[in-house]
Amino acid sequence: MSKTTKYLSLALASGLACSAASAKELSLERIFDDPNLAGTAPVQLKFSPDGSRVTYLQGKKDDYNRYDLWEYNLKDNSNRLLVDSQALFSGPETLSDEEKARRERQRIFGRGILEYTWSKDGQALLFPLNGDLYYYQLATGKSRKLTETEAFETDARFSPKGNYVSFIREQNLYALALDSGKEVQLTKDGGGVIKNGMAEFVAQEEMSRMTGYWWAGDESKIAFTRIDETPVAEAIRNEIYAEEVKLFTQRYPFTGTDNVEIELGVVSLNDQQIDWVDLGEEKDIYIARADWLKDSKTLAYQWQDRAQHNLELRFYNSETKTQKVALKETSETWINLHFDLKFLKDKQHFVWASERDGFKHLYLYKNDGTLVRQITSGEWIVEAIKGIDEKKGLIYFAGRKDTPLESHLYSTPLFEQGEISRITESGEYHNVVMADDQQTFIDSASAVNRPPYVALRKANGDFITWLEQNELNKTHPLTPYLSDLVEPEYGTIEAEDGQIMHYRLFKPRKLNKKQKHPVMVNVYGGPHAQRVTNSWRSKNLYFQYMVQQGYVVFQLDNRGSYNRGKRFEDVIYKHLGEAEVRDQIKGVEFLRTLDYVDPERIGIYGHSYGGYMALMTMFKAGDYFKAGVSGAPVTDWALYDTHYTERYLSHPATNAKGYEQSSVFPYVDGLKGPLMIYHGMADDNVLFTHATKLFKQLQDKALPFEMMTYPGSKHSLRGKKVQTHLHQTITDFFNRHFDMEEK
Repeated sequence: MSKTTKYLSLALASGLACSAASAKELSLERIFDDPNLAGTAPVQLKFSPDGSRVTYLQGKKDDYNRYDLWEYNLKDNSNRLLVDSQALFSGPETLSDEEKARRERQRIFGRGILEYTWSKDGQALLFPLNGDLYYYQLATGKSRKLTETEAFETDARFSPKGNYVSFIREQNLYALALDSGKEVQLTKDGGGVIKNGMAEFVAQEEMSRMTGYWWAGDESKIAFTRIDETPVAEAIRNEIYAEEVKLFTQRYPFTGTDNVEIELGVVSLNDQQIDWVDLGEEKDIYIARADWLKDSKTLAYQWQDRAQHNLELRFYNSETKTQKVALKETSETWINLHFDLKFLKDKQHFVWASERDGFKHLYLYKNDGTLVRQITSGEWIVEAIKGIDEKKGLIYFAGRKDTPLESHLYSTPLFEQGEISRITESGEYHNVVMADDQQTFIDSASAVNRPPYVALRKANGDFITWLEQNELNKTHPLTPYLSDLVEPEYGTIEAEDGQIMHYRLFKPRKLNKKQKHPVMVNVYGGPHAQRVTNSWRSKNLYFQYMVQQGYVVFQLDNRGSYNRGKRFEDVIYKHLGEAEVRDQIKGVEFLRTLDYVDPERIGIYGHSYGGYMALMTMFKAGDYFKAGVSGAPVTDWALYDTHYTERYLSHPATNAKGYEQSSVFPYVDGLKGPLMIYHGMADDNVLFTHATKLFKQLQDKALPFEMMTYPGSKHSLRGKKVQTHLHQTITDFFNRHFDMEEK
């Protein structure tokens, strides 16, 4: 439901100096109107292939939804605009419905340059813009339009050696030779229900696989998926805007229903001959990932069964047309997918991540599938591989060895046993991008009340230079408020099974001993998410605002949430909204022990799975949670998609009772306190139907509730005006029902 991206930092407010006389109390208008204060940041941070540049997309301060490409040049230590998006294309941008949906699932929002790719030699860049492709040469500083058709080109990239640009047009796969400009159409039957080289809905939304094709390293062939959407039932989805209602016929794989039929092929660039990979007798499966070994003849693909209990890494030899299972992962609950399969340049080994011992760790294999050794171990998790230096025999990874609250860069020997060394500084949360040569890395570090600052460092952590110091000096828009920002208290609570849960508590600087304070519990509570960290999130400013209004703000990562190991997650299998609610009750029981908390004024607020949790706690634990705000909630898991829902609840045919008990509807009669539900009326993730179905049941039972709907808004409810209004509405709701005096 949500996904993690790499951010550079807050944009420095060089032109947004604040008067020393500025008010120190945060306002909602200031939080959501000022992109610098709220955390709008450059995105898609990358090294150029030769490591001489760090490039990123930066929004303009006067129009921060339009992005240009900027660079930090390491040769002359200067920041500069590299490519102005308006020099490529100006005017309103037109996108296909497919691209709009793809961007929504990638969580890419804005205008201008939103994606870019470096050529292998670092001399050119590729930009998809307004449905066409632009090729930009650094030497000349000029761009040329590669495509100019009425059709839309999507998912464009350079080939491994940089001789071609590949893309999808009208659901077919194409390759364009850069020297001649000649296009080669590699598939011919795309259109309607047939899509070549494209990721299906659940692959994009739930597997984080945004593509359906993969180049071999020698550029001789491309592996691709062919999907047939015929088995997927058509559903009519409406999007309600302020002045119109749009109806979409969408093939949506509701849980328990048929998925697409998927095939995996390898097409030759020379003659467009396609060889189809034998995926086995079972057709109701997923292709989770694919990649090529360094020999350019062996395709590795990850085969997952519908139940998500089995994951096979299969090697297909494109010359002999034979294949084998290199390794297999099994689970009695589910298998989390990852991107941590790395083939070594020695052409003999690969590194793989597994949760087979209860925590995600790294393993070294020979290419024949023989396990060489487990590289990391312990009751902590590896997040992602960041780089492998084969010459030095070191592997670099992000992980939580020191604390689950902070992400750090570590290194450890690759081929033999050795110590694990932490490279980044403790007391901060680090997002790291490593150069291809593993000699340097970009370190974007933050803390709960410290916006990200970015440094270039050597592989051992030594400082080289600032890329963005983001100094909290007198010109920074956050500085006037710093002295009034409270440092949250961190702690732990023991769950009923003895596992340790982490919490974060924001409390007013001056506690009123005569009058106890109300609490807003902010919750997500679902899988693949973590809220209690020592990191900067713009949402923290809203919590600080509520603290300034006299509230205590509490967050608890209940069991089922992420970065704590598989046992911590598995408790939710086949029954959602049970252990999570009991854990949040534990949190309230802790809050009731605090002498400054009013136990009769503890409310809960969450969005998405957090919206679901707000409903379940209000319906099932009304004695603990006196008021609730539920945003874009899932109300009936039968309305959600196959891959996500069946991962945690299994197939409805085998767990009908679990689906019923995980829905909010059996518990509606338990509502005791005031409830507000809000939802975007164009939400294509958690459909607006989830909310309307609940509205009807509450009305049928004559149960009072409040609602706020946002015409035209998707699941994320983007936009300054929408966000300001939303948070004003949430604040007003709690103020009214908790009898907070106007300040």
